[in-house]
Amino acid sequence: MGQKLYPRATVKKIVKAHSNCSISKNADVMIFLDYMLFMQNLVKEASIEAKKGGERGITARSVKKVTADSLAKFKG
Repeated sequence: MGQKLYPRATVKKIVKAHSNCSISKNADVMIFLDYMLFMQNLVKEASIEAKKGGERGITARSVKKVTADSLAKFKG
């Protein structure tokens, strides 16, 4: 069997500690999927920004430029 992507119990403990409430059975899966969509969007936008700036690859500067916009898209 393959290795798990993330430890579910750890994610549940972190969410519970930050929200001070219990979470439903599969909420950790939804949180993980939302995180993965955010990271995918961040990398895509940073890649576009890097190409505009004439860089060969994604740099910390290009990620910093697009972080605020990406976070605003996923705020809910």
